[in-house]
Amino acid sequence: MQIALTKKLAGAMKIDPPFASEYENQLFCWTANWTNVWNNRKTEDMLVLVNDATRFTVAIYQVKRKNLKNAVGKMRTAIANTLLSMNLNPEIVEEYLRRAGALEFVRNRSRQAASWVTKAGLECASHVADMYDGVDKMFSDTVGASVNYGPVNYSGKNSEAFLPYEAMFNALSKLTGKPTYNYRAFELLVTLKLEVYQATRRIIVPADLRFSQLHRVLQSVFDWKDCHLFDFAVYANDRRRPTVRLVPSEEDLEFDENAVLMEGHVLSEFFPKCKSIHYTYDMGDNWEHEIQLVRVIDGYDKESPRLLEAVGQTPPEDVGGVGGFLNFRRIMLNPSHPEYAQTKEWAEYWTPELSEWQRRPRVLHV
Repeated sequence: MQIALTKKLAGAMKIDPPFASEYENQLFCWTANWTNVWNNRKTEDMLVLVNDATRFTVAIYQVKRKNLKNAVGKMRTAIANTLLSMNLNPEIVEEYLRRAGALEFVRNRSRQAASWVTKAGLECASHVADMYDGVDKMFSDTVGASVNYGPVNYSGKNSEAFLPYEAMFNALSKLTGKPTYNYRAFELLVTLKLEVYQATRRIIVPADLRFSQLHRVLQSVFDWKDCHLFDFAVYANDRRRPTVRLVPSEEDLEFDENAVLMEGHVLSEFFPKCKSIHYTYDMGDNWEHEIQLVRVIDGYDKESPRLLEAVGQTPPEDVGGVGGFLNFRRIMLNPSHPEYAQTKEWAEYWTPELSEWQRRPRVLHV
């Protein structure tokens, strides 16, 4: 595997690599840069790699200069972890790294590759600011994954644009002759009871999905804005008392000493053993979603998370809980109501029924 270093990264690593040799397969070639990320009113360091053949991005967040001496191991591990975090067949990842061979550093001399890795660095920095702002200690070597869902190469002809993750996965599947996806998955039914009806979402997710990722999936399919506190409560047999309550931050532990940080925990720790998991969003309005396991799918061969079915419109944010929503809905269904115009203006684009796009089965890139 050949890693072409930008001048900045080579200088930080205190090495003078040779010029790149010609590689027959650019799939084994990457361009790497070392950049800064603004987080919590200070700068952090990040290593960014872009694949020369597919523009697939890998990023390692919070890498200090003193740790660059271990860059070889970090880069190989980050490439593997990023691919695996996107549910690529583990056999493909293993075979790719085996064929790539030992990692060698070379000097970058491609302006185009330098441009690609600079752009990828800016997009990764934006992702870090959105997802991890304020987190002091948050080493991660998979922060580049989300960048790969955005189109590239669209500055010229739009017909030439492509998605890096599709290009990378297709190339690796062709290279190894193995199926792109092969993992254990869960089909879930998520129900939000609103008295007059139920809003339900049927989804497929990886069995080893982290709870932080499940939160983002549920925010997407229920059209929430991620503006409020949330938690997960796991129930075994006693519906009145959860077996464990999972919270997103250490600040949440101050209000419940029995709670557990969700970091590092995945769905398969609890399903299929537990009866249900309740996801509560907005502790004021108290939107409680019941998550039930429909089936376990061994050897799932498609991309996920995936929305299979959506039934029932969800309330707008800050409507005042179920009681407030019922009053809001009565007004919205009666154009002659004296508060209709004001309520409709406040509700903006909310409609009583789901749109065709909201109901449409689709892959969720969250």
